[in-house]
Amino acid sequence: MIYLDYNATSPCHPKVIETMLPFFGEKFGNPSSLHTMGQEAKKAIEESRAAIARCISAREEEIIFTSGGTEANNLAIRGVVKAYQKKGNHLITSQIEHHAVLNVFKALEKEGFTVTYLPVNQEGLVDPGDFQKAITPQTIFASIMHANNETGVIQPIEELASIAKEHGIIFHTDAVQTAGKLPIDLGKLPVDLLSASAHKFYGPKGTGFLYVRKGVRLIPQLLGGAHERGRRGGTENVPLIVGMGKALEICTQEQEEENQRIQALRDFLESGILAEVPEVIIVGRRSPRLSNTSLVLVRYVEGESMLLNLDFAGICVSSGSACTSGSLEPSHVLLACGYPHEIAHGSVRFSLGKWNTMEEMKEVVRVFSSIVEKLRHISPFGKEVIRNV
Repeated sequence: MIYLDYNATSPCHPKVIETMLPFFGEKFGNPSSLHTMGQEAKKAIEESRAAIARCISAREEEIIFTSGGTEANNLAIRGVVKAYQKKGNHLITSQIEHHAVLNVFKALEKEGFTVTYLPVNQEGLVDPGDFQKAITPQTIFASIMHANNETGVIQPIEELASIAKEHGIIFHTDAVQTAGKLPIDLGKLPVDLLSASAHKFYGPKGTGFLYVRKGVRLIPQLLGGAHERGRRGGTENVPLIVGMGKALEICTQEQEEENQRIQALRDFLESGILAEVPEVIIVGRRSPRLSNTSLVLVRYVEGESMLLNLDFAGICVSSGSACTSGSLEPSHVLLACGYPHEIAHGSVRFSLGKWNTMEEMKEVVRVFSSIVEKLRHISPFGKEVIRNV
């Protein structure tokens, strides 16, 4: 099996599993308990908090543990908007956000807030000029993702956050796809909130964190005890939190070398596809992108057919976001980039990771080109492409 869907989820690093195991067994204490076992668990999660803070140049008290990226995004958006709603009711986001962000904004619209959804260009980039123009005296909050999960395109977050800061707007970024992959220095990056999810960087599923800059007010969305300094109720998931800290440490240490290795594989894959398969588009190729992500649009072939044929051949890919792959609608990201429905339906996302090899890339190019040719033979439009090659 060749796994090329790392943006959907990544396997736990063996060292992460090793670090977590004791906390499923003999170190099972509740971190809120005052006895020795409880305090042992408490110490473990605080050590993980400190490790995460070091990796992103934040303060320990600015890290809130959550159940994952979706909860972190909900807490960031709803928590801040509800805390600052007396100052205004206008919010800004982009058309290409993950549904864990978009659906929160849609819910807030039903509650009386006004939302501006910024467009992107064909490369999938938000224009800071559009962001500037969207700001009104009522604007209190903005959320723009760090990098898109489908295209891998990296947004100009530093510039956008600086504009927000000039206007006194609280700025959040969904960094679910960038934490562990890109350097994040919150001593320099002027964002107020940042969301991350462990299973995207070789940690366990079911845990994540939200960075909240000191001084930003936040209303808890999960009410319970005084966990996480009163900002998120619920007993902390000790083994998963411990694993997340370890995973982010490993990724941060290996980041530069691993990015170079993976980009070489990704570039080989793209060059091979472009050479072997006519009428394809690689989205965002001229923009800053994550080193591991390639979104390929194939004319006259349906994305799900390519995905299923690749799966039969032992190659795991996605036709966009894993959270929307069951939908019959084309990717909202590609539609926002201006691609028509018929082209947007022909997307395949290759997302690479730690255990991929050059031999695998060679095999994927061979199999993929064969599958596209086969599918085009049964498409009336595809046959025309084949004749013209």
